Amino acid sequence: MTQTFADRRWTSPDGLSLYARDYPAASGPAKLPVIAIHGLTRNSADFDAIAPLIAQSGRRVLAIDVRGRGQSDRAPDPMTYQPLNYAHDVLALLDQAGVSRAVFLGTSMGGLITMALAAIRSKVIAAAILNDVGPEVAKEGLMRIAAYSGQQVDTPGWPEAAAYMKSLNAVAFPHYTDADWDAFARRTFRIGTEGAPVLNYDPDIAVPIKAAGAKSLVPNLWPMFSRLAKARPVLLVRGQTSDLLSEAIAAKMRKRAPKMDFVEVPGVGHAPMLDEPDAKAAIFPFLGELP
Repeated sequence: MTQTFADRRWTSPDGLSLYARDYPAASGPAKLPVIAIHGLTRNSADFDAIAPLIAQSGRRVLAIDVRGRGQSDRAPDPMTYQPLNYAHDVLALLDQAGVSRAVFLGTSMGGLITMALAAIRSKVIAAAILNDVGPEVAKEGLMRIAAYSGQQVDTPGWPEAAAYMKSLNAVAFPHYTDADWDAFARRTFRIGTEGAPVLNYDPDIAVPIKAAGAKSLVPNLWPMFSRLAKARPVLLVRGQTSDLLSEAIAAKMRKRAPKMDFVEVPGVGHAPMLDEPDAKAAIFPFLGELP
C-alpha cells in the first residue's frame, strides 16, 4: 500500500523528539487542518483509515504519536506521561508547524488532551470531535484499561500479537475477522530488537496511573468540557457497547451541551475506529460545515 503521509518530527518543550504522520490536503480551497490524537496505549496508525479520507476531502491531517508511543521519544521521567504535558506537546507542534487554529479529533485519551487544550489555549480549537470519551468516564472501563497498560506480553510472532489484541478487544469489535485482528496488531506492535513483535509504547506510561491510585482514576473534567463545547462545534462519537463512555455520561454531556452533535456507532465498544459507516456519516458532514 502506498504511503499517503509524510513523516514529521517536532520538539517538545522539554526536548523530546516527537513524531506525526502528516497527510497533505487534496487540492482546493484552504481549510483548517485536523489534529488527530490517539488513545492511551495506541499511536498515529489508529487513524490510517480515516485520515486519508479527511485529507482527500481537502483538510491536512496531522496524526500524532503522543510522547512514549510509536515513533516519539520515550520520556526519561515517566511522571511526565500526563494529559497536561501531552497538551503542551501538541501546542509545540502547532507552533512549530505554523498552525494557529485546527479541528481536533481525539480518541479516548486524545479527547482528554483536547479538553485540556481548551483550558490552556482555547483559541486554537476551531471545533472538536470526541471519540468515545467524556469529562468523566465509567470506572469499569478505566480500570480495565489500567489493568493491561504497561504489562509485558509474550508475543513471539504476529499470530500471537493478533491473539493478544483479540483477547483485549473482542468484546468491543465482535465482528472482526482474523485479518482485522492481524491489522490491529500491526498498528499496535512493532518489531523489537530480538525480532519479535513488542507493544509500540513505553510500559512506563502506566506509572502515573498507578501513582495516582484508584481514587484518582476517574477525572472530573466537566469545567474543561463546558469551555470546549460552549464556543465551538463539537461532535461526540460513542460506541454503542462502550464501557468507558456510558449511556448516562453521554446523556449528561448532551444535556450540558445541547448544540453538540452526537452519533452512536452500533455494535462497537471502546473505541470506534471511525471507519464504520455510521461514524463516517457523522464526521464528514460535521467537517463540511467548518471553515
